[in-house]
Formats: sequence, C-alpha cells, structure tokens
Amino acid sequence: MRNLASIILVIWLVIGAFAAYQRGYFGDDREVNCKTAGDTALTVVAGPLNYVGVNPTVDCEVPEPSE
Repeated sequence: MRNLASIILVIWLVIGAFAAYQRGYFGDDREVNCKTAGDTALTVVAGPLNYVGVNPTVDCEVPEPSE
C-alpha cells in the first residue's frame, strides 16, 4: 500500500511539474522572487488539478527593512 501511495505521489508531482513547464515557469527569462517561486511551487503541488481549471497564485508581501 505504501508503494502505491508513493507512486501516485510521484506521478502527481510530475504532472504538476509538466503543467508549470507548459506555463513557462522554468524559463531563464523569469524574474526570481517570492511570487514566481510560490506560483511555481503551488502549480507543481496542484498536479493534475491544473488541467481542470485550478490556477494557483501567490501574493507575497515581503517586509521592508527598517531605516
């Protein structure tokens, strides 16, 4: 049973990574920041749900340093 769950999890994440690739999240021209990293991670974790209309996004608010 544990092997089956592991296989399903790997397949789920591979499908999510492919969805992120199709959306262009792994391109060299993308700026790396909290939002893009979060969007990529959520797309991978959402897996096959990306193909039924789920479009996960992140709205990051990074605190500014004090002056």
